[in-house]
Amino acid sequence: MTSSPVVAQQGAMPYAPDSPPLDARSLALRRLVVRALRPGKRGHVGSAMSPIEILRVLYDDIMHFRADQPRWPDRDRLVFSKGHGCLALYALLADKGFFPLSELDRFCRSDGMLGGHPEAGKVPGVEASTGALGHGLPIAVGLALAARMAGRTHRVWALLGDGETNEGSVWEAALCAGKHRLANLVVIIDDNKLQSFGPTALVQDMEPFADKWRAFNFAVAEVDGHDPGALRRLFASMPLAPDRPSVVIAHTVKGKGIPFAEFNPDWHHKSKISESEFAALDAVLGTD
Repeated sequence: MTSSPVVAQQGAMPYAPDSPPLDARSLALRRLVVRALRPGKRGHVGSAMSPIEILRVLYDDIMHFRADQPRWPDRDRLVFSKGHGCLALYALLADKGFFPLSELDRFCRSDGMLGGHPEAGKVPGVEASTGALGHGLPIAVGLALAARMAGRTHRVWALLGDGETNEGSVWEAALCAGKHRLANLVVIIDDNKLQSFGPTALVQDMEPFADKWRAFNFAVAEVDGHDPGALRRLFASMPLAPDRPSVVIAHTVKGKGIPFAEFNPDWHHKSKISESEFAALDAVLGTD
């Protein structure tokens, strides 16, 4: 992509990227998210649907890991900084065998380990406890520096939300990453143009977004965040530059795959999902 999706006027909903239709794998992963929502009838729905293709490609095709050895020293690290969207991460971790699929049925229950934000040391495959936005990139920078100092060759990935980049700590960490030329660090922005209570262009406009990252000494690429083929080709080409950290601005749709939730702030978080809403979700995503 050569440019960001257009926002017609301040506060208007952005146009969606021209993504290919969701395939069977993308639909199946979304059904796992809905499965996890059922026990507590609550969760961050829209925030979990936008990064699924990003995570799918990382775990299916790009990252080195061993599900039966979550702390394998040579694994790639993924810091899921937008912790409120953790249902997407849980779906991939369960799918890959880090823990049983049945654990999804205990999401946000007192007898389960999967909470509303991911917890390191409690959930296998979770590298950092996140959810207080702006903390993931600083952690990832530390992990990337530690890897270089130890002479290790694994890569560190950090997945951030676009609204999260309102936080000053993100840019402090970006300054540090650029200074140290951390080519083993890849930042991915889930750029769905919508944060908890409105369009990012209205809440805190970050444009020109790509130029900001370039000014912090990052190599920058933009991609349709729902196109697995495009994501696969781009992620396989990392680093974008041999002597700089990389950032991928992935243009996504909040609530992707659920027409009534797409670009709808009401579905950022649902504290009470009704049976009729679950029926509507099932009708859209199908059943296994």
